[in-house]
Amino acid sequence: MVGVIDICKLSSEEKTDERFDLGEAARFRGFSPFWYAVYTRHQHEKVTARLLAYKGFEVFLPLYNSAHRWKDRTKKLSLPLFPCYLFLRGGLERQFEILNTPGVYSMVRSGDRTAVIPELEIQAVRRVIETSAKAEPHPFLECGDRVRVRSGPLTGVEGILLRKRDLFRLVLTVDLLHRSIAVEVDVDDVESVRKPGIPTELRKISSIGTEYRLGVA
Repeated sequence: MVGVIDICKLSSEEKTDERFDLGEAARFRGFSPFWYAVYTRHQHEKVTARLLAYKGFEVFLPLYNSAHRWKDRTKKLSLPLFPCYLFLRGGLERQFEILNTPGVYSMVRSGDRTAVIPELEIQAVRRVIETSAKAEPHPFLECGDRVRVRSGPLTGVEGILLRKRDLFRLVLTVDLLHRSIAVEVDVDDVESVRKPGIPTELRKISSIGTEYRLGVA
């Protein structure tokens, strides 16, 4: 199961109904439709997300649940799907304030500019965390046959299909971070995304090591 720290819920453990919707955000000076990635200190993602949220920033931190075993007990932990990263919508005019927030190392850049994370990638991750699907971090993938989920709560989400024994996982990638996550899917719920001049049969999806790029149709 996955969770999220964002404008709607500050943590997966805190069952809060606090809301800060897009309409309210738009009334704040400096509102921007663009998403940016913040690089944080190791294991400081949640604290940093809360601090930025309290400063009025729109923060998105997707989480997943993981069971960790010790000698005498097993404990469920809520961990970031993208370790050491969180996402902000807008706020570049307050970049000095962002960079001076405890736990923040830097903002992800592309060349000499702050990198913009595509909205489709953010929305695809949101779709995953809003379902009860099992998701977890996955080694970065760049190539492979592309598929689209055609039924169920993830309908329209695209990615790369990966088979491990009898389990199928849809791998979603945030290209600028070179990070991926994987969510379990039923192979009967996906269809191939055909590219012009490159016929792709759905049966190829069953091959080991196939991946799909992130996106929402």
